[in-house]
This record gives sequence, structure tokens and C-alpha cells, in this order.
Amino acid sequence: MMRAYDEKDLNELLEVWYSASQVAHPFLDEAFFEQERHDIAALYLPKAETWVYEVDGAVVGFISLIGNEVGGIFVDPQYHGQGIGRALMDKARSITDVLELDVFDDNHVGRRFYDMVGFRRVDVTVHEETGFRQIRLRLSD
Repeated sequence: MMRAYDEKDLNELLEVWYSASQVAHPFLDEAFFEQERHDIAALYLPKAETWVYEVDGAVVGFISLIGNEVGGIFVDPQYHGQGIGRALMDKARSITDVLELDVFDDNHVGRRFYDMVGFRRVDVTVHEETGFRQIRLRLSD
């Protein structure tokens, strides 16, 4: 079941984010994850439109939008391949016609998913904080 994020979901959302990030971003260090954990709660979620996906009352995935920017989409690795990511992306597409996001070049899990959904590369940059390459992607009709 998909529904709007509520502040009471924060701990579950952060657990989903962390477990999925460990799979998608094994090249990032723990200090980066700790800073992101703080920033998600303090900076990103308060200004984002966030939707969570629940299974048996537990949050197993989420997507956060800031305008047409996908600030994050994460699914608990135990639930990968079950259509949850696609359902979350479909929700975002119902809100805005054009979606954009940045993905680390080394995030093979995310890149495979974004390719499958139909995102196309529009730019390549270097992530200032980590020095890793990022790919700017866009999905439009």
C-alpha cells in the first residue's frame, strides 16, 4: 500500500534508506552515510513531497520529490524485484510529467533500475563531497 509520508515513519524510512544504500553505494564511507542520515531528516524530508510503500504495516520503500527532482527513491533490498520501485516511480510520474535525478555512476543497482524505467542521461558531473562521478538523468514523455 502506498501513502503519504508521516513524521512517525522517520525511523523506518531511515532504515530502508540505510539498508538500500549499503547495497547501492558500497563505495561510500560511513561518515558520508552519517551525514546523509542527518540531512535526510533535517533538510530534505521537511521540504519534500514523500510517499512511502508499506507491506504488512511496515515501510519498505519511499520516494521523495522536490518539484520534479527525485531526491531519493529507496526500497528495502529484501523487496527488490517486486515492483515497489516502479510503483513509487509511477506515483512520481502522476505528479509531474518530467522527472530528473542524479545517480552515482558506480551505483549499478540504481542505474539498472533507472534504465528499465526509461530515464536518459543528460549530463555527467563530479559529486563535490565524494569525488565520485554522477550521472544526471531525465524521464519525460
